[in-house]
Amino acid sequence: MLSQLNIALHPFHKERPWRNAVLIFLLTTLFYFIGAMLRLVEELSLFWPLNAVMAGIFARYTWLNRLHNYAICYIAMLAYDAMTTTWGATSLVINLSNMVFILTVAQLIVRDKRRPEKRTLPVSALRIFNYCLLGALGCALVGAFASVGIDNLTFWPLFADWFSEQFSTGVLILPCVLTLTWPRWVGPFRVEHLLPIAALIVSLTASVAIGGAGSLLFPLPALIWCAVRYSLLTTAFLTFLTGALEIILVANGAINIFVASPLEMPRMFSVRLGIATMAICPIIVCVSVNAINALMKQVSLRADFDFLTRVYSRSGLYEALARERNSGARHLSIMLLDIDYFKTINDSFGHECGDRVLVTFAQKVQEIVGDSGIVARMGGEEFAVVAATQDPRQGFMLAERIRLAVEAHSFRWRQQTLFLTVSIGLSSGTAQSWELTERFNKLLAEADDYLYRSKKGGRNRTSARDEETLAESVSVEGNGGNPESA
Repeated sequence: MLSQLNIALHPFHKERPWRNAVLIFLLTTLFYFIGAMLRLVEELSLFWPLNAVMAGIFARYTWLNRLHNYAICYIAMLAYDAMTTTWGATSLVINLSNMVFILTVAQLIVRDKRRPEKRTLPVSALRIFNYCLLGALGCALVGAFASVGIDNLTFWPLFADWFSEQFSTGVLILPCVLTLTWPRWVGPFRVEHLLPIAALIVSLTASVAIGGAGSLLFPLPALIWCAVRYSLLTTAFLTFLTGALEIILVANGAINIFVASPLEMPRMFSVRLGIATMAICPIIVCVSVNAINALMKQVSLRADFDFLTRVYSRSGLYEALARERNSGARHLSIMLLDIDYFKTINDSFGHECGDRVLVTFAQKVQEIVGDSGIVARMGGEEFAVVAATQDPRQGFMLAERIRLAVEAHSFRWRQQTLFLTVSIGLSSGTAQSWELTERFNKLLAEADDYLYRSKKGGRNRTSARDEETLAESVSVEGNGGNPESA
């Protein structure tokens, strides 16, 4: 079942050229058929999705950009025309115009994808807008030249029709093809999630009821709302549906926007250009929102985690505690850890060695604590551990496991082996969920006092309230404090 879904979402495969060739031929024929079914009497086509779809496919699967694949696409167009039209040799040039759009847009997008810098900013959406503009100009020049006389129209009206259709269709379809993934819903569904779509339906209904040139822009606020609320793929799809529907409604007179114009242009020229311009707005908004959210996530991660050791920072520790406020009452063991004589390491081996020691130390502590607690760097060589334990004895056992593991671990630096010790101050107590942060602060201050006692007492030791009693209870259990037995 999963393999079938994978084939549906990723029909092309780099190692299967024959299957790729067949799919290119079939897709070209399918979308040529769809476009042919939408032909008008006075224009060549109301809506021509083939070029935008194939350009998007070649741009998305960059390894499809081979001459023989483009040739298969072109041959499929000629084969369809040979069976359904009487254009004869004219079909060679008309379909060449389709290939001009496909090649131009696909190659420009592929060129961007191969650049080393990332293309996730709003300017990427503007590039698609520009690339469709260039592709439509080239396609219109060739297509209008070849189409003169087919419907008794002259070059410039044909050029305007070809250009506006290719441009609007490209802007509407390309974002959908480039972002197409298997749809998934994140989080619980609520009725208010459908409000942007409801607003879009209402605005389209108002366009039909009110009419006029300005009615084409009625859906724009709703589309921007969709861009803020939904994913890029959903926004692109809704924008495509809206633009395509508006083109069909105008062509069939459901939306009446026509007024006298001093220019002799096909009646769909202005409609298509206006809709294409409108369509790019929600895409840019959605890309912008995604970029801002990604930036905010990065900023949040940098604030919550220490950039060197990858454990929580001081502020990140408090944020983690704030997320635990609905977890009920619990017994907490708070430890403050300070690497003994760390300044000597920096002075003797340099700060690069000191940074490496901090990273390795944090990893070792995190490995021992595991999922039972939180490790945070409080500053310099001082770390904190917040662990949920059953009683003070269990907290003391965990602290001793950390101390003994650090003492037994050898830190390699270039050609030398370093052995470290750590002093630990431990406090423990029960905290209700609603007072977790306040209780933590009190226990942290107590742990700081016991850390001072560890340093004054000779370092490489754990100090806590009733530590002698706790140490005796641990020793009774044999190897309970040995990290090898844990």
